[in-house]
Amino acid sequence: MNEPHPISPSGQKLVSIEEIVDIKPRRPLATTRDRGWSGVTVDLYRPRLDCSQTYPALDHHLISYCPSGRARLIQRRNGVVHEGTISAGMSLLMPAGCVSTWEGRTPTSARLRVPARLVAAAGEELGSHAAASIEIRNIFETRDRLIEHMALVLLAELEQQAHPAQALIVDQVSAAIAAHLLRAYNAFGIAERRTLPGLGKAEIERITSYIEDNLDRMIGLAELAALVDVSRFHFARLFKQSTGVSPINFVEQRRIERARVLIAETDTSLAEVALATGYSDQSHFTRRFHRLTGGTPAAFAREHGRRLRRRPPN
Repeated sequence: MNEPHPISPSGQKLVSIEEIVDIKPRRPLATTRDRGWSGVTVDLYRPRLDCSQTYPALDHHLISYCPSGRARLIQRRNGVVHEGTISAGMSLLMPAGCVSTWEGRTPTSARLRVPARLVAAAGEELGSHAAASIEIRNIFETRDRLIEHMALVLLAELEQQAHPAQALIVDQVSAAIAAHLLRAYNAFGIAERRTLPGLGKAEIERITSYIEDNLDRMIGLAELAALVDVSRFHFARLFKQSTGVSPINFVEQRRIERARVLIAETDTSLAEVALATGYSDQSHFTRRFHRLTGGTPAAFAREHGRRLRRRPPN
């Protein structure tokens, strides 16, 4: 059974992340929508010289980050009109539920669409259980270094080829964005975070076993968190508290260790090893292997590979 569509306090249907791309007059230059990522959705748009558009209220929060360019823009939201220049490095923040009007010119913009449930989940982890205690403020323009950094990370991942590690990277950046919105832009205070115990030995073993069984594909933070029945926000903190490394780093360490075993104990080609350990191609596998071990897979194979041991003497 389908969930009811969100409705604004005025009775207007709220537009979802999936619907907004069809309402806008232009298609994005690039988007994360076809990547299968959870968390924040990113749409990258070209500059526009003749913007004049009114949009219905959204069911999600919008961060619009300007990676380059400069343009004069008039914004109308919640009965307030703001005219200003948006330039590289600046962001604007529009909370869910706002009808918005945009006029003038728009520079290149990366639209980060943050699900309201993501921010609500972060609030629960920080100690605020009531949805009414979260109200993201409307910000017409700001230079927020953390938003800029996280937006650039997501844009950099958008330029990369699909890779199993991206799910964990995007999950953690999405969690960081939600937490930052609560810390810097929530109209209400957040209660002190609850102190909870770390993961137990059996839980670590369950997570490790799951990772080992799925090294050949993308592994998301949410699915790891579900193994121990906590939110992904809580999981990332608990996992590092319990193991000393982040989930991203732990998964990649296991991938590299699996690759070393395959190279040393089987006749599997390096290209096949790359695929078997979740890397999109041999080139990316080589770069990551070198970064974590200090040597290339080929060099490791020459020193430890099964083929070398089986080579007959001259």
